[in-house]
Amino acid sequence: MIELLRKRRSTRKFRTEKIAPETIETIIESALRAPSSRSINPWEFILVDDPEMLVRLSGAKQHGSEFLKNAPLAIVVCADCTKSDVWVEDCSIAAIIIQLTTVSLGLGSCWAQIRERRHSNEKTAESYVQELLGLPEHLKVECVLGIGHPAEKPRPVAADKLQQNKVKHNRWS
Repeated sequence: MIELLRKRRSTRKFRTEKIAPETIETIIESALRAPSSRSINPWEFILVDDPEMLVRLSGAKQHGSEFLKNAPLAIVVCADCTKSDVWVEDCSIAAIIIQLTTVSLGLGSCWAQIRERRHSNEKTAESYVQELLGLPEHLKVECVLGIGHPAEKPRPVAADKLQQNKVKHNRWS
């Protein structure tokens, strides 16, 4: 697991090749195995591989979602907010499990935050994605993950660059 964490970087440039169906099945299996508070599993996953829809998703927010237009696959991570008060946490756990699974399969991914972001001055990124995908109002969107074969190889963060000052022992001071 530590090797996956060492390798995982945000990939925003993808090659054009499609992802094999069995690879997508493995990614989805990992998402469905994600832990969830009280095993409620409020999350839902929308797989998007239609190039036109990926272009439209790439405009979901004002900054930071452009890379989706060149990804062969996007997974929209959302949840039924009426099922759990910790749907945000459950979606976040599922999303990072998807990202770690992609690394283990030799793929790259990048997270585009949707919740609490703006599409425009008049519309939230979440309402844009809900409308685009025909989601009911009670399905809240956490993020969109762009997934594909990396066209770049970002270097891992060096161990000496880790923020060790963020770790305390027993007490704050």
